[in-house]
Amino acid sequence: QVQLVESGGALVQAGGSLRLSCAASGSIFSINAMGWYRQTPGKQRELVARIASGGSTNYADSVKGRFTISRDNAKTTVYLQMNSLKPEDTAVYYCNADIRLRPSITTLYAYWGQGTQVTVSS
Repeated sequence: QVQLVESGGALVQAGGSLRLSCAASGSIFSINAMGWYRQTPGKQRELVARIASGGSTNYADSVKGRFTISRDNAKTTVYLQMNSLKPEDTAVYYCNADIRLRPSITTLYAYWGQGTQVTVSS
């Protein structure tokens, strides 16, 4: 059983900051890439930021220069530091991880967290 548990969502004023966390636990052999996505009602889930196991990152153009994704040394927790928040950042933010379950299985399985609400007021 694998779980991704997010935390850190909140109501914040425009210009403020938040830090989201996502911890992976359970029967995990290794974790490849981890990332953050967001979704608003009626829209598709979109990539916010992603970090590979080697540390390379990529960001949506809309958050470049404002958001920073990072991982802990054990590589089981991913963070999203969000600065200079805008009302258009309001969404449910989901954590994602590509996980290898056993050394004998090379397939990566995508897991998702339950989502955490970020609301930015103007």
